[in-house]
Amino acid sequence: MMMMRFRKVWFIVAVFFCAPFLLLAQTPKRWTSAEIHEAIKKLNFLGSALYVAAHPDDENTRLISYLANEVKANTAYLSLTRGDGGQNLIGPEIEELLGLIRTQELLAARRIDGGNQLFSRANDFGFSKNPDETFRIWNKDAVLSDVVWAIRTWQPDIVINRFDHRTPGRTHGHHTASAVLTLEAYELAINPKAYPDQLAHAPVWQPKRVFFNTSSFFYGSREAFEKADKSNLAQVDAGVYYPALGKSNTEIAAESRSMHKCQGFGSSGVRGSEPEYLELLKGEMPKEKSNLFEGINTTWSRVPGGAPIGALLAKVEAGFSPNHPEASVPQLMQAFRSIEQLPDGYWKRVKLAEIRNVIQACLGLFHEALAIEPSATPGEPVTLRVEVIQRLGAPIVLENVGFTSLSADTAFALTLKVNQRVNWSARAALPNDMPMSDPYWLREHHPVGLYTVGDQALRGLPETPRQFKALFRYSIAGIPITFESNVVYKDTDPVKGEVYQPFEITPPVYARLDRKVYIFASATSQKVQVSVKAGKQAVSVTCAWTLPRAGRWNRSKFRFRSSEKGRRSNCRLR
Repeated sequence: MMMMRFRKVWFIVAVFFCAPFLLLAQTPKRWTSAEIHEAIKKLNFLGSALYVAAHPDDENTRLISYLANEVKANTAYLSLTRGDGGQNLIGPEIEELLGLIRTQELLAARRIDGGNQLFSRANDFGFSKNPDETFRIWNKDAVLSDVVWAIRTWQPDIVINRFDHRTPGRTHGHHTASAVLTLEAYELAINPKAYPDQLAHAPVWQPKRVFFNTSSFFYGSREAFEKADKSNLAQVDAGVYYPALGKSNTEIAAESRSMHKCQGFGSSGVRGSEPEYLELLKGEMPKEKSNLFEGINTTWSRVPGGAPIGALLAKVEAGFSPNHPEASVPQLMQAFRSIEQLPDGYWKRVKLAEIRNVIQACLGLFHEALAIEPSATPGEPVTLRVEVIQRLGAPIVLENVGFTSLSADTAFALTLKVNQRVNWSARAALPNDMPMSDPYWLREHHPVGLYTVGDQALRGLPETPRQFKALFRYSIAGIPITFESNVVYKDTDPVKGEVYQPFEITPPVYARLDRKVYIFASATSQKVQVSVKAGKQAVSVTCAWTLPRAGRWNRSKFRFRSSEKGRRSNCRLR
């Protein structure tokens, strides 16, 4: 018996055809004044949290939303896997393609609850009976290094485990493994001898506290949990109501959890008090058990030279006008300039990104660069349509617009008039060495249990960073500021209306087989159908095929020519 796999060719095409799951990722955020005011408050809170579990949908969205929206902490969920081994209620995709879908579902959830998303290289290989089995298949040291990497790069003040490290065999082995790895990483992340290659990119770090987010599940029943002594547990009320948003935290959490569509986790929002309990595993218990950051400096004074920035931002918060957010821009620009002048560091990077968003929202500033087609190949000319508009009355000058990977810059030095669009087109050829759009963790062959990612800087990222960006450079209140925006594609769907999707860098030719695996149980020949599609105009290519060992094709190659982008041709080999 002979079995042939065509995984690489199949994945190149299959990943591209999964693009509909990415459509909402690029939709611009529309800010309300209430959201802007909350974001200004967050600028003055310098505390971070990392929630850790094994799979997409393991996370407690109530607690993540509470930390991000009520506490204003810089919050991330570290899912050790992308959920490749789960079910799929919405389509036929399984394994790596399911992992792509669940990655996007997690990102959609985080856009709702205000958290960020991180991953390790661990692969969800299916159900595991205990953590020992999990570690054998995952390569424990490699995944442990990724958890250490997450702690060093995110620099959390507090870390929260979803699962109990002391109960192996009681739940999924991946679950217990995630908790075990967190506690080991807590000790190693501060040790410069542990994974020293990481220190070229991030410093050592140790969180102040590690908690276990316990619940009735871990006590066997709700009744047993209600009777249990909770005096040693920290407790927060995750059912708080946000009048500025018109929602309870639990309603936001339900919307977030409902993004796990392929797993059937649609949730209805509830209202009222919802206590969350946390058992301290490492560090000192906060004296005020309802304040997880008690005793941790979360002000700008934790950053050398940062105290005046905190005082200035407090004035911005106190003086904010919902009807005239643009009035806050001059002080925000002063704060922006002061943050820029700080030495490089974690909080400088985080707060620069946050304050750029706030300034843009206060101005009603909208800018985008649209490609007129959804994809292009390296070296291919692309036409871009650019729009800039500021919709509130503040002095702002558009200095120039450039594009990463292109040498085409447009100089303006144009004072933007209130609510008056500026539109223009640009055309340039993509570089011949422009990298293709792909999920970085699927680029190389990987063993069961662990994806192969050689580039340390990519490890942990939810997606491959986009290479094609527009750079909008302004002068606001006399201070220069640059905004980056991904080049995207936009269409008007007759049902959905305005639909954004990423602009993809694609191969000049796609080859797709009608099956992933062919099994030859005898010497009898069988047909193999190949579908070829042109990724650009004027394509001429020869497709050749070989068989392992003694096999042979009756027809081993064929010629494909196309003058039209998107044209398809089918060929049957025997």
